[in-house]
Amino acid sequence: MTASPSLAAKQRPEFLVALGLAAGPVVALGFTRFAYALLLPAMREKLHWSYAAAGGMNTANALGYIIGAATAAWWSRRFGARAVFVWGIAISALALLASGATGNFAGLTVLRFIGGLSTAVTFVVGSALASRVHSGGRQARSAALIGMYMAGVGIGVVLSGVVVPAALTAWGVAGWQAGWLLMGLLAVLAIGPAAWAARQVPEQAAGGAARGVSASLRPLTPTFVWYVLFGAGYVSYMTFVIALLHSQGMKVWGTATFFIVLGVASAAATLLVWGRVIGRLRGGIAPALVSAVVLIGVLPVLLWHGMGAAIASAIIFGGSFMAGPTAVTVLARRMLPAHAWTSGIALLTVAFSVGQAVGPLVSGMLSDSSGGIAKGLWLSVVLLAVSAAVALIQRERAVEHHHQDAPVTAPSAPSTAKR
Repeated sequence: MTASPSLAAKQRPEFLVALGLAAGPVVALGFTRFAYALLLPAMREKLHWSYAAAGGMNTANALGYIIGAATAAWWSRRFGARAVFVWGIAISALALLASGATGNFAGLTVLRFIGGLSTAVTFVVGSALASRVHSGGRQARSAALIGMYMAGVGIGVVLSGVVVPAALTAWGVAGWQAGWLLMGLLAVLAIGPAAWAARQVPEQAAGGAARGVSASLRPLTPTFVWYVLFGAGYVSYMTFVIALLHSQGMKVWGTATFFIVLGVASAAATLLVWGRVIGRLRGGIAPALVSAVVLIGVLPVLLWHGMGAAIASAIIFGGSFMAGPTAVTVLARRMLPAHAWTSGIALLTVAFSVGQAVGPLVSGMLSDSSGGIAKGLWLSVVLLAVSAAVALIQRERAVEHHHQDAPVTAPSAPSTAKR
């Protein structure tokens, strides 16, 4: 049959484009967002911060994330999704480099805010681009490509899990600045593949892009509530788990091993498992399942000490936490008209950001109390349990996508899309 080579030729660019777009989450979340947990113990010791101050630093990042998510659709319409995606990565790279150049609390707070804003814009716009890589009707195929995009977060976690401990080993607690600088340089290198991949995805037609979005989003109300709770629950763990392991006596390369295993589990599970699983589940079953598995992943480090508990937590939590954004993106693609995907994903990400802003601050205040860091992390367990229950309320209502984007093709291939 002649169709097989043609199908393979089409799928190969889709695979490469999704992989190139994954450079966005590598920088935006793997470096700008999550690597802070690795640097936190050294920064607290060197800069004399309380846990509340450390949590407040992440709250500044989350506030920037809220604003970035709320404005991402506007930036996309104003300047084009492809340009905004690439510039978001570039700004994140600059924020990373600048973070290694100052120890001033106010300055670092501003940089965490800017990093949060650029991270959200990059992630939201990149999610919408990833949703358009596959223009056909195969939901499982689209979900798998979205999962490939999300796998960039795990790749970024692995890279930061190598770079940051190497810097801390070489320079001690003063190596936190070198850690930011090295990640900034890697972020600059990521701009090239991200820019190439973005050029392969056609821009969304502007007509009617903002119409009817609010009405379209109302059926997703349970998912909005779930995303707030999930964001608060998972990010409290990600912010303070390294500090918890450090307080339990684990050394730099022990926590690095934990972080690397978490990143590998995230990339592998998001790439190979969750995209396909979520593509087959309906309504709120996928978000509820994600919350339940993430909750189980938090428990080992709270119930037991030692490397065994840490690795178990890294595998279970790492293998599931990025399935949350994957589930939301897939639901948005199914339940919203195509012109509303960017706006819908952006508003859902605002809900996620609200949770991420509140969670570390409350968890940090609990960690400063008599119960210590573990008390703050039990907040994650409670929030994740409630989020799983809320997610089950979600029902799915499919929407016909009458205006699909043109399929992704290699630049040299002649266009065959009907206009």
